[in-house]
Amino acid sequence: MPIALDATYSLGRALSGVGVYCNEILFGLARAHPEQRFEFCYRPHRFFRSFQLHLPPNCSRFLLHDRWRAPDRAELFHGLNQRLPERKMRRTVTTFHDMFVLTGEYSTPEFRTRFAQLARHAAQRSDLIVTVSQFTAGQVCGLLGVEPSRIRVIHHGVRTFPAEDGTARENIILHVGAIQTRKNIARLIDAFDMSAPEDWRLVLAGSSGYGAKEIIERIGHSASRSRIELRGFVSDRELERLYRRASIYAFPSLDEGFGMPVLEAMAAGVAVICSNMSALPEVAGDAALLVDPRSTEAISAAMKSLIADPALRMQLGEKGRLRAAQFTWYEAVRKTWDVYRELF
Repeated sequence: MPIALDATYSLGRALSGVGVYCNEILFGLARAHPEQRFEFCYRPHRFFRSFQLHLPPNCSRFLLHDRWRAPDRAELFHGLNQRLPERKMRRTVTTFHDMFVLTGEYSTPEFRTRFAQLARHAAQRSDLIVTVSQFTAGQVCGLLGVEPSRIRVIHHGVRTFPAEDGTARENIILHVGAIQTRKNIARLIDAFDMSAPEDWRLVLAGSSGYGAKEIIERIGHSASRSRIELRGFVSDRELERLYRRASIYAFPSLDEGFGMPVLEAMAAGVAVICSNMSALPEVAGDAALLVDPRSTEAISAAMKSLIADPALRMQLGEKGRLRAAQFTWYEAVRKTWDVYRELF
């Protein structure tokens, strides 16, 4: 019998970290286990779009609906984004990425209520739960009452970058992530105003999210507004170019379940500044300057330190490459399969 996975979030042009995770797990499992049948399940609003994809020969599509259509013949169902169908299935695994919706004013009340309902339902019905960090595991235990014995921590991997192509580093401080309140971009802008010389730029790459209007207004009032670039969503190719050109990557997020862009920047050899809260210390280790994201002065001091010291930037860049190499999608897929084997 097949293994079914919710593939809904793997589709789209502007994939979030969750979408990248879904793609890597879905297609990684299919490649690693050609003998196994997989059902890629898509909810109605994404099902027809899925036909644009060429699926591996051991995979098929399934139209997933919470109430009236679930893959009953599957021996195991994996909800890849904190959600399960309402219908009971034989064995279930759910991946929890983060719980920030329940811990701060980072979304609308309506979204918070819906998220809480789905998360509690999935937590109660899952035989095993995968979390992408120890930090998220602690939140799932504390906020949803899940016993630690049901949780397995599996870190994300990171995309690899080709060897240096000769692109020169520029005086760019880069941030990759949605333009939203949780990413703490208002303080990042304030810190840039305080610390960056006239020949440095701040580049913000990412789609708009909750609180984007206020952040864009803040940019308009910045003394450095002519040196702040809002790129919006960028393609993978353009993102790679930005990582290669940037001298500093700044990610002072207030709450992250993992923080995939931090590892991407490290893999590209960029010196990283990131928050000392949530999952980011777990991901960055000692290969970044960790700062209190609630302190504009701390973010500014880290910027000044790296701007003034090219040798420190180079040192952190090398440490970052070594750190990022420890996180692979191969390992994430292998450990996910091991979770399935616990239930077979």
